[in-house]
Amino acid sequence: MTENNVLHCANHPGVETSLRCNRCDKPICPKCAVKAPVGYRCRECVKSQQKIFDTAVWYDYLLGFFVAGFLSLIASFLISLIGGIGFIGWFLIIIAAPTAGVAIAEGARLVIRRRRSRSLFITIAVAVALGALPVALTNLLTFNLFGLLFQGIYLAMVVPAVYTRLSGIQLFK
Repeated sequence: MTENNVLHCANHPGVETSLRCNRCDKPICPKCAVKAPVGYRCRECVKSQQKIFDTAVWYDYLLGFFVAGFLSLIASFLISLIGGIGFIGWFLIIIAAPTAGVAIAEGARLVIRRRRSRSLFITIAVAVALGALPVALTNLLTFNLFGLLFQGIYLAMVVPAVYTRLSGIQLFK
């Protein structure tokens, strides 16, 4: 390039670059470039594209929170009953916790009408954890260590199951 055609990054004026955003054609340096499936884009274009996929409205947060919390309270209570079974309870919790996660996620998805937002999914995951809190506190106050252990296993398995089910994360393609 000749001296007259030298481009400088729009965010870092002292940095020379030959990259441009393939959407808005703004000059960007490698620090500002975000690799997208279609090429390099600036952070502003990537952020504006991601906002298109957030479709949640304000009441989805309330509905999702209360439904997920209530369903988690019920599932947490049922998990505490499994703890009293004995040795077979360990196998049952490994099966029951992810199944409860799927049921909670589908119940929440039903009330939010399949609208999407990362913060909505996080809100629902927090509600699942808070929904199990009363049963966990009861186990703690009654010194039921196995019940408390089962609640910990339940939470460790159900919260990620709910989040991944709602957000659509695929581990295997």
